[in-house]
Amino acid sequence: MKKELLIAVSLISLSLISCGKSESGNKGSIKLETSETSVVDNNGKIDTLTSGSSTSIVDGKKTETKSSIYKAIDGTLVKVVFTEASHESTLAITSNKKTFTLPKIKSDATETIYQKDNMKATIKGDSLILDQDNNIIQLVKTKI
Repeated sequence: MKKELLIAVSLISLSLISCGKSESGNKGSIKLETSETSVVDNNGKIDTLTSGSSTSIVDGKKTETKSSIYKAIDGTLVKVVFTEASHESTLAITSNKKTFTLPKIKSDATETIYQKDNMKATIKGDSLILDQDNNIIQLVKTKI
C-alpha cells in the first residue's frame, strides 16, 4: 500500500514538473529593454508600474513603446505609454485602473498634441497637460 502511494505521488510530481510553460513565445515578435518599478501610492499600497521602452517587430512592422510615470500636483501617479507605429501613434494614460488612449494629431519641435473626443493631452518637455471639458490637469514626469 505504501509503495503504491509513493509511486502515485512520484508520478504526479513528475507530471507537474514536466508540464512547464515554454518561454519560446512568438518567433515573429521581438521585445527589448523593459523595466519594472514598485511605487507606493497615497494609501500605502504598492502599485507596480512599468517604465522604460521596448521595440517589437511583428510581420516586419516595427512598433516602439515608451512608458513613463507622471505625477500630478496632488501626488497622484499616472502611467503614460507612448506607442509609435508605422500606421499610428498613440498615448495611453492609466490611472485608477482606467485607461484612456488618444491618437496623435499634431507634433512640432516644442509640443505634441494627442486628442480624442473631449480629451486632449499636450506634451511639452517633461510636462503633460490634460484638458477634458475645460478641466485642466498638469502632470510632471517623475525620475523613478
